[in-house]
Amino acid sequence: MRWRVEDTPERAAFRGEFKAWLESVLPPGWVEALDAEDDEAFAAARDGFNPFAWTGVIGRTAYAAPLWPKEYGGLSGEPWMQQIVREELSDHRLPVFGINLLGVGLAGPTIIAHGSAQQKSRYLPKILSGEEIWCQLFSEPGSGSDLASLATRAVRDGDEWIVNGEKVWTSIAQFSTFGMLLARTDPDVSKHDGLSYFIVDMHSPGIEIRPLRQITGSADFSEVFFTELRVPDANRIGEAGEGWRYARTTLMNERVALSGLSIDAVSLTGGVRRDAWEAALEQVPDRRDPLVRQDLALIYSRQEAKEITAFRASAARLAGQVPGAEGGISKVFNAELNQYRSNALLDAGGLASIAWPIESVAVAAGAAAAQGRAQSLLRARANTIEGGTSEVLRNQIAERVLGLPRDPDVDRDVPWSHSRR
Repeated sequence: MRWRVEDTPERAAFRGEFKAWLESVLPPGWVEALDAEDDEAFAAARDGFNPFAWTGVIGRTAYAAPLWPKEYGGLSGEPWMQQIVREELSDHRLPVFGINLLGVGLAGPTIIAHGSAQQKSRYLPKILSGEEIWCQLFSEPGSGSDLASLATRAVRDGDEWIVNGEKVWTSIAQFSTFGMLLARTDPDVSKHDGLSYFIVDMHSPGIEIRPLRQITGSADFSEVFFTELRVPDANRIGEAGEGWRYARTTLMNERVALSGLSIDAVSLTGGVRRDAWEAALEQVPDRRDPLVRQDLALIYSRQEAKEITAFRASAARLAGQVPGAEGGISKVFNAELNQYRSNALLDAGGLASIAWPIESVAVAAGAAAAQGRAQSLLRARANTIEGGTSEVLRNQIAERVLGLPRDPDVDRDVPWSHSRR
């Protein structure tokens, strides 16, 4: 079942306008192949399609961010507009965010909520167009789950701040133009009160980026080192010392961006199938095995539960509520579902999932599918860590949704400079 926004006449008209625009800019045969569920025709229509260039195509229209103000490239619209756009992008097998997920999903909402007029006019349009890619400079080797204990220091020097320290697990840092930096500007107050939020030019002198090789062989994450980095005070978001409040805006939007309404929502590749359940079925060579059937049943039921939960969270935003702890629920569930699904599909493939020939053209398709299953299994290990660990998010859900008492935090009101780290 696909859980979707209910169309009123106004919403149906907006959906029709957006679909008409999509049909006008997509390659010939794209929409027709999807309507006919013709994988071969869709592959032909998709041949040569550049998903990174697509970010610029949609980013130069108001459809990229319907909730953003019109003066910054949006529609000044209502939440249902954003939901309809995302539904149609998913239906048309197009990425919701593309490569600039952190810019559109995290930096943009934070700048809109807390940035100056000058910062909004300078950064927001190029976030949407994909001209400037963003990364998030929050986590540190000693401050991941307890982010507020971070040690990277920013010291005021006239109209600039001098930054020294280290960040880690920074996604796409090596490709980014700007970064969202959380740094300590006052060590003599409690850890939550002494932080400030900055926009950092990633090509500035004093920044060293060291990509981290993952188990998949790729290097999506990096270590980032700051040595006497100078950041203009004009790049500070909001008031000094209020960085934790601004960071929470970023983090709440991060949960929502990573949880997603559908596993396929940010896919850059794929065939005409739009449903994760159908995609799972296509990868199972033998569905008669009772253990395989049990796994498939669990995948289906959990996928449906995830869709319903995500839809409820979307309904809250449609009613005008800001993202809250429900984003953490969807993020935890989606991460663990993705890990379960990748494990189950690898098991269902048997030995072909861990060893495949590469020299024979005749088996190329099967080898690619097996390699994809192995890649998914390895990449899914990070899902319960990135964007907030499942353990920490469960604590937040317990406190903010279930109303349970907070875990003891002995240094919460102790000056950071006196706390044990």
